[in-house]
Amino acid sequence: MNKLRLFSKEIEPSCSYCKYGFITYSGDSVLCEKRGVTMPYDSCRKFIYAPLKRIPKRPRELPQFAPSDFEL
Repeated sequence: MNKLRLFSKEIEPSCSYCKYGFITYSGDSVLCEKRGVTMPYDSCRKFIYAPLKRIPKRPRELPQFAPSDFEL
């Protein structure tokens, strides 16, 4: 039976949103159960994606339009 794919394979592995990693209070390093202290952008073969730890990028702001932009 095929597994249901809920998340894209395009997500790049990172210790900051791994099951085994916990971000420190200062936010500049990650405490990993497998490797110890690492940088947030590092990853290893034990990486397991934890979607609730991932902080999505902020959406871009929409440009401001004037009423004259919509006149013919």
